[in-house]
Amino acid sequence: MRLRFDILTLFPDMFCGPFDDSIIKRARESGLISIHIHNIRDFAPGKHRVTDDYAYGGGGGMVMKPEPIFACVEHVLQEEPELEENPPIILLTPQGRLFTHQVATELSQHRRLILICGRYEGVDERVREHLVTDEISIGDYVLSGGEIPAMVIVDAVTRLLPGALGCAVAPLQDSHAMGLLEGPHYTRPAEFRGWRVPEILLSGHHAEVARWRRQQALRRTLERRPDLLARAPLTAEDREFLASLGYHGPFADDDEGRETEDEGRTTDDE
Repeated sequence: MRLRFDILTLFPDMFCGPFDDSIIKRARESGLISIHIHNIRDFAPGKHRVTDDYAYGGGGGMVMKPEPIFACVEHVLQEEPELEENPPIILLTPQGRLFTHQVATELSQHRRLILICGRYEGVDERVREHLVTDEISIGDYVLSGGEIPAMVIVDAVTRLLPGALGCAVAPLQDSHAMGLLEGPHYTRPAEFRGWRVPEILLSGHHAEVARWRRQQALRRTLERRPDLLARAPLTAEDREFLASLGYHGPFADDDEGRETEDEGRTTDDE
């Protein structure tokens, strides 16, 4: 099955290049994905193709008009409607929900994604209320527009599709895939400027290598993103290792444990 990306933008030339190399290029050539860039300006009425205007009520910045956005989406939906009856129509905006690995996984289950690149002060609110089905942000900062976030989403979602990567299990081992950051990686030479690869990686003991990698992922997550540990699924061995590093929680199932404990208690009134 092919995943079709439809990207609606005022600046289509920004997409010349980013999708023409590496994993995205191979996925396109193999028919795993298709990417279609649509110029919103082509759907604006009038000789001058105006796509933005001053905000009612005053204030700085221009607002993207609703007519060309609605017309562009409605036109796009007529192309290959058999792919998905009601595909997500996503507005890329700093006000959207945060884009994470889990969101990328969710989007990868679809056969079609429509991405609207916001610009200027934003889009007319009627686009939000009556057209889009989702709003996504790639971080707590403001960019000039939604074009770069669209590129990020295409890349992150594509690499999760079966066949996009050379190693089928690679997406399952990435940072954030299992709630942790990846540990360190090494390659040849075994020694470089006096710095040697850890001996465990040269030992050939696969179980011990896997255990070492898990522990290094835990260590790195604790050092760089300890907030992730509160949500990650951890084994008893994981917790024991983290305790040896000085971390004792919170853990993902702490609330569940407390609820179970509370259910088992009785009060004097009972």
